[in-house]
Amino acid sequence: MIHHVKNVVSGKTKNTMRKFNRYKENLRRVGNDIWSYSTHVATIEYPGKLIQHGWWSVTTQKHINYVARELGLTIEKDYIH
Repeated sequence: MIHHVKNVVSGKTKNTMRKFNRYKENLRRVGNDIWSYSTHVATIEYPGKLIQHGWWSVTTQKHINYVARELGLTIEKDYIH
Protein backbone atom coordinates (compact mmCIF):
# COMPACT_ATOMS: atom_id res chain seq x y z
CA MET A 1 0.00 0.00 0.00
CA ILE A 2 1.21 3.48 -0.85
CA HIS A 3 0.28 6.65 1.02
CA HIS A 4 -0.11 9.81 -1.06
CA VAL A 5 1.45 12.96 0.34
CA LYS A 6 -0.12 16.16 -0.96
CA ASN A 7 1.96 18.91 -2.45
CA VAL A 8 2.15 21.50 0.32
CA VAL A 9 1.93 24.49 -2.04
CA SER A 10 -0.83 23.37 -4.40
CA GLY A 11 -2.64 20.78 -2.28
CA LYS A 12 -2.72 18.43 -5.30
CA THR A 13 -1.70 14.76 -5.25
CA LYS A 14 -0.64 14.62 -8.92
CA ASN A 15 3.12 13.96 -9.35
CA THR A 16 3.69 14.06 -5.62
CA MET A 17 5.69 11.89 -3.30
CA ARG A 18 4.16 8.62 -2.16
CA LYS A 19 5.33 6.64 0.85
CA PHE A 20 4.99 2.89 1.32
CA ASN A 21 3.55 1.18 4.42
CA ARG A 22 6.95 -0.23 5.34
CA TYR A 23 10.15 1.79 5.41
CA LYS A 24 8.11 5.03 5.65
CA GLU A 25 11.04 7.17 6.71
CA ASN A 26 13.53 6.12 4.04
CA LEU A 27 11.61 4.84 1.01
CA ARG A 28 9.41 6.83 -1.35
CA ARG A 29 8.06 6.99 -4.86
CA VAL A 30 8.09 10.25 -6.81
CA GLY A 31 6.33 9.76 -10.12
CA ASN A 32 7.94 6.57 -11.47
CA ASP A 33 11.21 7.09 -9.55
CA ILE A 34 11.99 5.05 -6.44
CA TRP A 35 14.13 6.79 -3.81
CA SER A 36 15.91 5.09 -0.92
CA TYR A 37 17.19 7.64 1.56
CA SER A 38 18.32 10.48 -0.76
CA THR A 39 19.29 8.31 -3.74
CA HIS A 40 17.28 7.51 -6.89
CA VAL A 41 17.73 3.71 -6.94
CA ALA A 42 15.15 2.45 -9.44
CA THR A 43 12.56 3.48 -12.02
CA ILE A 44 9.19 1.92 -12.79
CA GLU A 45 8.75 1.07 -16.45
CA TYR A 46 5.57 -0.34 -17.84
CA PRO A 47 4.50 -2.97 -18.39
CA GLY A 48 5.64 -4.64 -15.21
CA LYS A 49 9.30 -3.68 -14.78
CA LEU A 50 11.31 -2.07 -12.02
CA ILE A 51 14.67 -0.99 -13.43
CA GLN A 52 17.37 -1.06 -10.73
CA HIS A 53 20.10 1.57 -11.21
CA GLY A 54 23.09 0.09 -9.46
CA TRP A 55 24.54 -2.23 -6.88
CA TRP A 56 23.30 -1.18 -3.44
CA SER A 57 23.64 -1.95 0.25
CA VAL A 58 21.62 -4.75 1.82
CA THR A 59 19.10 -2.26 3.23
CA THR A 60 18.59 -0.44 -0.07
CA GLN A 61 18.20 -3.77 -1.89
CA LYS A 62 15.48 -4.68 0.64
CA HIS A 63 13.72 -1.43 -0.30
CA ILE A 64 13.92 -2.26 -4.03
CA ASN A 65 12.69 -5.83 -3.49
CA TYR A 66 9.83 -4.57 -1.33
CA VAL A 67 8.69 -2.07 -3.98
CA ALA A 68 8.78 -4.77 -6.66
CA ARG A 69 6.64 -7.11 -4.52
CA GLU A 70 4.16 -4.40 -3.50
CA LEU A 71 3.63 -3.22 -7.08
CA GLY A 72 3.83 -6.64 -8.76
CA LEU A 73 6.91 -5.73 -10.80
CA THR A 74 9.90 -7.73 -12.06
CA ILE A 75 13.33 -6.30 -11.23
CA GLU A 76 15.67 -5.71 -14.14
CA LYS A 77 19.17 -4.33 -13.66
CA ASP A 78 20.64 -1.65 -15.93
CA TYR A 79 24.23 -2.27 -14.84
CA ILE A 80 26.83 -5.04 -14.98
CA HIS A 81 28.20 -6.36 -11.70
